[in-house]
Amino acid sequence: MANEEKLVEYLKWTTAELHQARQQLRDLEAARHEPIAVVSMACRLPGKTRTPDDLWDLVSEGRDAVTGFPDDRAWDLPDEPPYAELGGFLDDAAGFDAGFFDIGETEAVATEPLQRLMLHLAWETVERGRIAPHTLRSTLTGVYVGATGHDYATRLETAPDELLPYLGGGTSGSLVSGRIAYALGLEGPAISVDTACSSSLVALHLACQALRRGECRLALAGGGTVMSTPHTFHAFAHQKTLAADGRCKPFAAAADGMGLGEGVGLVLLERLSDARENGHPVLAVIRGSAVNQDGAGYGLAAPNGPSQQHVIRAALADARLTPDQIDAVEAHGTGTPIGDAIEVQALLATYGAGRSPDRPLWLGSVKSNTGHTQGAAGAAALIKMVQALRHGTLPATLHVDRPTPLATWRKGGVRLLTEPVDWPRRDEPRRAGISAFATSGTNAHLILEEAPAPDAPGEPAAGDSAPALPVAWPLSARTPQALRAQAEALVTHLTAADPAPSCADVAHSLAATRSPMEHRAVLTGTDHAGLLTAARALAAGDDHPGLVRSALDGTPKKVVWHFDGRPPADFAPGADLYAAFPRFASTLDEALGLLGTHLAVPLPADPFGPPRPGHAEPLHFAVHMALARLLLDAGVHAHALTGEGVGHIAAAHAAGVLTLDDACRLAAAHVTLRGTATGEGHGEPPAADAYEPVLKQLTFRPATLTLTSTAPAGTPVTAPGYWRHHLAPAPGTADRPDPETHTVLHVGVLSPDTPAVDALLTALARLHTTGGTVDWTPLVRRTVRPRTVDLPTYPFQTTRYWLHDHTTRPTV
Repeated sequence: MANEEKLVEYLKWTTAELHQARQQLRDLEAARHEPIAVVSMACRLPGKTRTPDDLWDLVSEGRDAVTGFPDDRAWDLPDEPPYAELGGFLDDAAGFDAGFFDIGETEAVATEPLQRLMLHLAWETVERGRIAPHTLRSTLTGVYVGATGHDYATRLETAPDELLPYLGGGTSGSLVSGRIAYALGLEGPAISVDTACSSSLVALHLACQALRRGECRLALAGGGTVMSTPHTFHAFAHQKTLAADGRCKPFAAAADGMGLGEGVGLVLLERLSDARENGHPVLAVIRGSAVNQDGAGYGLAAPNGPSQQHVIRAALADARLTPDQIDAVEAHGTGTPIGDAIEVQALLATYGAGRSPDRPLWLGSVKSNTGHTQGAAGAAALIKMVQALRHGTLPATLHVDRPTPLATWRKGGVRLLTEPVDWPRRDEPRRAGISAFATSGTNAHLILEEAPAPDAPGEPAAGDSAPALPVAWPLSARTPQALRAQAEALVTHLTAADPAPSCADVAHSLAATRSPMEHRAVLTGTDHAGLLTAARALAAGDDHPGLVRSALDGTPKKVVWHFDGRPPADFAPGADLYAAFPRFASTLDEALGLLGTHLAVPLPADPFGPPRPGHAEPLHFAVHMALARLLLDAGVHAHALTGEGVGHIAAAHAAGVLTLDDACRLAAAHVTLRGTATGEGHGEPPAADAYEPVLKQLTFRPATLTLTSTAPAGTPVTAPGYWRHHLAPAPGTADRPDPETHTVLHVGVLSPDTPAVDALLTALARLHTTGGTVDWTPLVRRTVRPRTVDLPTYPFQTTRYWLHDHTTRPTV
């Protein structure tokens, strides 16, 4: 029987182990296919397209961004070029805010535009993800960038000696990703990819794989190309692959070659589970992706239909989806007649076969709007389709007279988007495939899906029906000009917002999702009208009562917290602080609860009601404790803490000497010893040894901040005489800091003349704008789970940097 019992136990153990192993395998398989959230996006594309919203306007309005050659790049062109002098170009490829990234002028000149623009986009992308960029420093955030066309220095015969140390790195593809990681302090993988036209989609694929493997927690991914010379036009003209009018006509009978363009695009990616847990936006999700190679085919640069079919099927398998679950494909579609026909045949074979006629696969290409943006093509396609999902419309593809007769369209349910098509939400998530094929032979396909229904959002701040509480809007920039531009952009953004976010949500977002910089301003007010008026004053360089801006003269004063031990006789302070700051409220409730356990007479249920005998001093003490905790949470560094009466107990707690419970125990004992349970506490001070019993119950810790004492030198904080000295000070012994030499907090905050919230925010605004450190996040939080909202990104102050302006004897 014993053997049978052992066998049964062994089988139970084996079964449990088997279940555990199967669950681990399921978890590993789920992680390998976890959807990747598109958290945010940024771009610079032809047609003065500077944001993803600009790109949507371009494609939804059916605009053509092709223009003549740029006149600010000093291109030397032949008298009769073998190509149309047309393309899709960036409007300010030479502009760069070098000072923002602490890059000197000489290095900025020697650094190619692609690296410089990617720095701008990296910062913008993080900010659009509602993440303060400085918080990513030393984190496992990866950078995956497709980078092609490094022709910035190819025209040089000679260059000034001062440029030579920087030209190598400044024109290196590896530093397109490496410089982003360096500038933001990122410690995940930083990888530059050059597979020609598929570079950015390959970079996106690699980023998704790295996120699923845990190599990084966030990833910036995308790519770009900036044409510093007309060399690319020369090369493709000799291959006879350029359109006569410089425009891509994807899948059209009239297609006669591609139109060249340029651009940069970047997105921020995160595992969907992490994005939800972290409260980050989810614009869409990447369900799967795949990369392969043409191998040996008809020619090095010739497209390979079977390879395209294989990469599409591999991406579907990675997404664990079937072809009929995909609604549309944003195609490679460059407008080369043979290449387009091969691509259509591959789509018909993969997505079109057996498809219901009433639910065709819709086919389009952003290249008809922007030209072929080369290294940015995949990123531009992704951004377009994310926007299409969000707006519920598939935009038309331009320049299509009729579908190309070189493809057998009738063999499958694939239809060309010759006009916009509604793409409404339905029971099953909407999805799109995105393709990028390259002259290198490297192909990529990606499956994009609409964002899942969001989790419960953060709590909205109190609406108009609630009492109007002051809020603070902290703004900062690297230069005074950028600070004014920041204010102007905020006014424009909030004026256009419909509905406008609450003042408290804006305050929280400014504090939590923007990095603090040297030049600072704080706007205070109770409503949009007042705050926007203060913002307009900042933008114009004017003064306003609700505006505190950086003081550039003098040195910062030392910060002293002074805890006054004398409660006001005619009012109970702190009611507005309790309503405005959840952290203040929770600490006050905790302190009052602890005091109540140590006092003989219970405290009133409403601490802010009419003053009652014996309650003023403990209530005043509790308010000080709550205010100290709020300031500690806000990172306000005190050079010293001073206090008198029960205020010195609060100072000792803030300095780390006493826990909250011990501080309340000592304060309650002091109140009892002075007889405040029955009177107003104006009797004779207790003897020093009266404090000895309670002091023996306390644990004194080393101070983490300087606690200033006026007790006789050498008196330890544990001595009864120390506390008798501070709790019942003789006339003239109170330690009050000099406001001429110190920034003093608490004094004046709890005053009947000024609302405490106004006084506190103004005092901290002055500290913040004179070199002090203030973390505004706990100070502007109005709910336990505050919401972040979209805000304007940093207004880079650009200067022209172009290598040709600083060199001689260029050659084409």
